[in-house]
Amino acid sequence: MKSILRHSVFNSFALYILALTLEGVNVAGGFENFIVAGFILSVLFRLVKPILNLVSMPLNMVSLGLFSFFLNTILLYILTIFVPSITISAFTFHGASFAGFVIPDFNLSTFWAYVFAAGILSIIVNFLNWLIKK
Repeated sequence: MKSILRHSVFNSFALYILALTLEGVNVAGGFENFIVAGFILSVLFRLVKPILNLVSMPLNMVSLGLFSFFLNTILLYILTIFVPSITISAFTFHGASFAGFVIPDFNLSTFWAYVFAAGILSIIVNFLNWLIKK
């Protein structure tokens, strides 16, 4: 129970950060929607992801594990179906620059917006898990 609660809080916070940083991710409503979405995302990761991993094992083996990245995208899409107040749409990434590395502006279609959002979401959640690791 403690683990599900912790993952729900992490997913809720990660969704909040994602909505702040990416202009294509919109969450209508308030604090309650983030909590509900975080709980549903935690349940999806606990129940649906192992089934998807088992079904997609041949694709995962052929792609040397890269297909598991798209499983997170599928779970994020399922979340937007269950929680209609969360929408992910096409957007333009306005680029970034850090220590001499420059990422130029580029447009993301809806599919790539889901992939990009799933990647950023997993980075945030993994960072939060790393912070509290005992």
